[in-house]
Amino acid sequence: MTVQAPPPVIVLVRPQLGENIGKAARAMLNFGLTQMRLVAPRDGWPNPSAGPAASGADIVLANATVHETLAEAVADCSQVFATTVRRRDLVMPVVDPAEAATIIHGEAGLSALVFGPERSGLDSDDVALARMILTVPINPEFGSLNLAQAVIIAAYEWSKGVELAQPPLADLDPPAPQTDLEGLIGATNEMLEKIDYFQPESRKVTTLRNIRTLLTKPRWTAKEVQMMRGILRGIERGPR
Repeated sequence: MTVQAPPPVIVLVRPQLGENIGKAARAMLNFGLTQMRLVAPRDGWPNPSAGPAASGADIVLANATVHETLAEAVADCSQVFATTVRRRDLVMPVVDPAEAATIIHGEAGLSALVFGPERSGLDSDDVALARMILTVPINPEFGSLNLAQAVIIAAYEWSKGVELAQPPLADLDPPAPQTDLEGLIGATNEMLEKIDYFQPESRKVTTLRNIRTLLTKPRWTAKEVQMMRGILRGIERGPR
């Protein structure tokens, strides 16, 4: 039996603003991730600004753990990705989010996605603790992602490999049978005949064809055809 790899943990190293922690939690839960680890958050933890920014992702914040060092935060992880958009003088594999997701799903152990402080990103010592660098292909003239954006890209790519519940599709009424549609076309043409719409007479055949095309373009349901015929009857009857 195939054992599914556990979801990765999201590690935020020295995050500066509670709002950004909350937004990262929201991004995580959007795609099914719930384990957040905080390394030396600047303003301590818990942070009252995180909750409102999380927009309901309270389970992520409630379960978040705080660690003094990155080494402590990833001690139980068998695969660690350091996210950065900058070049580092370290020799290690570099992958994009899709490649990282594939590796995570193939790991038997726990993986960590590590994100640095908002202003400076991860420093060289942080990156050195990782086994791979995760970088997002981005516009070289504007390589600025905020923390939540970076988290959501990685979380989204990971989510492609798991089954997340999709919003239920509304049941659609079946299309109207052709006989109902012909009835609508006939009723429309009959009503237009009564008001002498088909002028000049030489254009009548073409006009009838255009009306048919117009009325057969929508994907009419039986209820919609019935409603339109009611509208036509009301117009023909005039004010009550």
